[in-house]
Amino acid sequence: MEIIQKFGLETKLFLFQLINFSIIVFILKKFLYKPLEKILDERKNKIEQSLRDSENAKIALDNAGEEAKKIIATAKSNADKLMVSIKVSNDETKEKAKEEAKQCSEKILEDARCKALAEFEVVNKQIGKISIDISSKILSKILSDLFTDDEKQKLMLRVLDKMYEKNTN
Repeated sequence: MEIIQKFGLETKLFLFQLINFSIIVFILKKFLYKPLEKILDERKNKIEQSLRDSENAKIALDNAGEEAKKIIATAKSNADKLMVSIKVSNDETKEKAKEEAKQCSEKILEDARCKALAEFEVVNKQIGKISIDISSKILSKILSDLFTDDEKQKLMLRVLDKMYEKNTN
């Protein structure tokens, strides 16, 4: 104790200071340190939660990017299939239109042939009648000098019958 007295340390004062220090430490610990520790723990938990949320958001963003790529690939595939389908349909439509046009033109040509043939027959009959009339007139003039009226009549009838037979066949 001699050393304690040499330094000028009083035991009663030291004990009071030690008790005061203990009371201050207890009060600080009770009212300052625990609330501060609680606030720091809450902040730590919030930061950890934010980090977890950030990781989850990053994972969700990556998944959304992959999903978008899948959707784009599917849409592209569907668009390609649709384009092929449209091209096939377009080709089929063109072929149908060509076929219909061909059939229509063939029908028009056939109708024109039939009409031309009918007109040809009509004209041919008219020409035949005209040629018979002309032939009979020529024959009557030629034969008027050579034969009698009765002979001319018989001869003309025979010639006209033969000409008529040729025209009808």
